[in-house]
Amino acid sequence: MTRLRVSRLIVGAATVVGLLLGTSPAAAAPAPAPAPAPGARVTASPDGFALDGRAWWPTGFNAYQLATDWSVNWGCGAMVDLDAYFGTLPPNSLTRFNLFQALAVNRFTGQLDFGPMDAVFAAAEAHDQMLLPVLAPQDGACEDEVFKGRQWYVDGWTEFTPGHEQVVMSYRDWMHTAVARYRNSPSLAAWELVGEPETSSCTDPACHWWTRSCEPGAAQVLRAFFDTAGAELRAVDPHTLITAGYTGGGQCGTQGDEYQFVSASPYVDAVQYHDYGADGLPLPGDQWNGLARRVAQAAAVGKPLLVAEIGELAGSCGSLGDRADHITTKIEGQRAAGTAGALLWAFVPDPREADCTYDIGFDDPLWDVVEDLGSLEPSTLPNAQFSP
Repeated sequence: MTRLRVSRLIVGAATVVGLLLGTSPAAAAPAPAPAPAPGARVTASPDGFALDGRAWWPTGFNAYQLATDWSVNWGCGAMVDLDAYFGTLPPNSLTRFNLFQALAVNRFTGQLDFGPMDAVFAAAEAHDQMLLPVLAPQDGACEDEVFKGRQWYVDGWTEFTPGHEQVVMSYRDWMHTAVARYRNSPSLAAWELVGEPETSSCTDPACHWWTRSCEPGAAQVLRAFFDTAGAELRAVDPHTLITAGYTGGGQCGTQGDEYQFVSASPYVDAVQYHDYGADGLPLPGDQWNGLARRVAQAAAVGKPLLVAEIGELAGSCGSLGDRADHITTKIEGQRAAGTAGALLWAFVPDPREADCTYDIGFDDPLWDVVEDLGSLEPSTLPNAQFSP
């Protein structure tokens, strides 16, 4: 996530001026986005995504635990048979997963060990499947367990704080390291800087969500982070898209008009919305922070919107078949409204069928939904192949 360009200096200066002058998010004009350099398999436009030059409406899963390997790292959930997972996916699917630095630290030696992450990319490449790696979590889960507050987005992401065995470098250094290692993978669809970013401030040691505060300037802080960290990423990988992994429901820094202001960063190529708690309803939320509003804001800045998490509880609290029907209705309505793709939360190799969970196992009917609703425009070139 490191790209040094003259435009980075211009954007950084404009951000500083805006902060000093108190520029409001609603009043700020979108900055023209410097498009990634040609050469990536996945590209973005106001019309959506393309894969190998063909219009692509991706579907797939969140499979956060793919890099778990208990013989190497502390893991994040159960281990996955990678060949079985990628081999079962319908062609041209997209998988979002955790590429946190904690999963690259050997729990026996305390040193970096990329074996489990390399295995994820190797398996995806072997089955020609696409990946969306998330470089860090907002809440610290499966990482250092520390919530990323407002100050982290100001400068904490550039600093290393020793003390947690699963974190051995700053976020900035991890971003540089991971992006440099995997930037040439033909399975890389996009980078996600932080999953569900928000610039809240903690007011108690546990940082409970109901006690956090949202101070003035939260959107400017988040925008400055995307401008700066995104520019650095683009210096390391000039080709690959960067997606902003927003929850999208009115979190601190992206409330109302702030969502559009932050999304106008020239280093955000695609935006997100995460959809829970509105079973069977295609466009959940209100007029200020609902999905319909987010689709309109994404269109205003000319960037596709990926519904990167769709979750519905099932198991002891509902049938898998009903869930599949509800999510089919949801995705069909969202696509008609202008979204650019849909990923389901969450594949796990060990679904807890007796509990009420979001778990999606290998035998879940949602696999058919992923296959039926994703699409890739047919190639117009005979025997066309991608050459990385």
